[in-house]
Amino acid sequence: MPAPMSHETTAESSSGHAVLMLMRISLHVAFATLLMVGLIRMFSVQGASPRSLAAAALAGLLAALYLAGTLVEKRNAAGHGVLDATDTPGERGRRISQVVRGIKRYTLVWLGAVTLLWLLLLLLSADFSWVAFPLFFLHLHVLPRRAAVAVVVLLTAAVVLAQWAQAAALQLPMVLGPSFGAAFAVVMATVYRSLLAEAAAQRRAVAELRRLQEELLAAQHEAGVLAERERLARDIHDTLAQGLSSIVLISRAAESSLAAGQPDLTLERLQTIQAAASENLAEARSFVRGVHGPDPAAGALASRIRQVCLAVQRSAAAAGTPVEVRFRAEGEPEVLAGELQEALVRAAQSTLANVFKHSGAATAVVTLAFMGPEVSLDVYDDGQGFDPSRVAAAPERTDGTGYGLPQLRARIISLGGGISVDSTPGEGTVVGIRLPVTPASQLDLESTPHV
Repeated sequence: MPAPMSHETTAESSSGHAVLMLMRISLHVAFATLLMVGLIRMFSVQGASPRSLAAAALAGLLAALYLAGTLVEKRNAAGHGVLDATDTPGERGRRISQVVRGIKRYTLVWLGAVTLLWLLLLLLSADFSWVAFPLFFLHLHVLPRRAAVAVVVLLTAAVVLAQWAQAAALQLPMVLGPSFGAAFAVVMATVYRSLLAEAAAQRRAVAELRRLQEELLAAQHEAGVLAERERLARDIHDTLAQGLSSIVLISRAAESSLAAGQPDLTLERLQTIQAAASENLAEARSFVRGVHGPDPAAGALASRIRQVCLAVQRSAAAAGTPVEVRFRAEGEPEVLAGELQEALVRAAQSTLANVFKHSGAATAVVTLAFMGPEVSLDVYDDGQGFDPSRVAAAPERTDGTGYGLPQLRARIISLGGGISVDSTPGEGTVVGIRLPVTPASQLDLESTPHV
């Protein structure tokens, strides 16, 4: 399962957004404060004169226009009213382009109106000169770089001229102050643009990371579903499908014996069908419960494989194709992990089913051997044999047959084992399976979470 998005990534994105928000808020606060300071200074000097009242009216209009522009800009930045969930991708693209063009057009009109109102205030009093500094940032943010720098130079010149006219004499601080302020604004606007571009890149990166995580989760879920389907198909093939196939063969044999007037043999075959059906019903219920077999215990594996041998021998005899199935256990039995036991039992079921249905053998020998670091299962039959290379090269079947050996090989390999098939036409077949021994106790320790 993939790790969630790192806290560092979200923290960096949040910190960058916070810095940008702080700069924007500081700009708005500076604009309002400097506008208020200019108005207070003008009233303190000129009192409630017609000129001061006109300046107050212009300042109120400027503040209202500025506030309205910032609110509209914030709404557009949040994306309200831009997209419709029913739009196609093409329609969304056209809608976004139209909105962006509209925003740019009205932003230029708004900026021009704000600048014009400020210039009128500057004509009334040079006390409004300091409002130029937040206006520098607005122009540098909205306009292209060269045009913004040119406008900043003109605004700086207007401030110098206003202070010169009010003081009736040009002094060096009147030039240096606004010039340094303009230069500082250009630098800070450049930094702001860089932060804005970085924040946008971070948002795109976070969105891409989320998309990739969602795709990875979906892929992992799909892989898990496919793996579970594969496991169920393999288990059903080795148990239910084989059992139902045996029932079909035995029922045909029972039909033949009934037609031949052999009621005792027919009854025996019907009893075998009943036993096979009961076993398959138990297997079906174990699938429903999600149980693959009994808990691993000493001697359980050998006992289960022996029962498989007896069941196949009984079914073969009832179907009229008797096969003597012998079972041998060698070495000191170990308590194996449950999935190893299950794999070996399913392997015995699958290979003996092939012996019963395809080999025409009279004898089959199943040998379970514990050999220290590994356990082996060998299944020999004296049947007609086959050419393994031809079977491997045969095209994949779509009728559900030919599934056993490839899936058995995949299962054994997934457990770190190996499987060999040695067969020659007319000389029988030996299927050899080797698995590394994983004791049940070791599996329990590995599955226990560490504190």
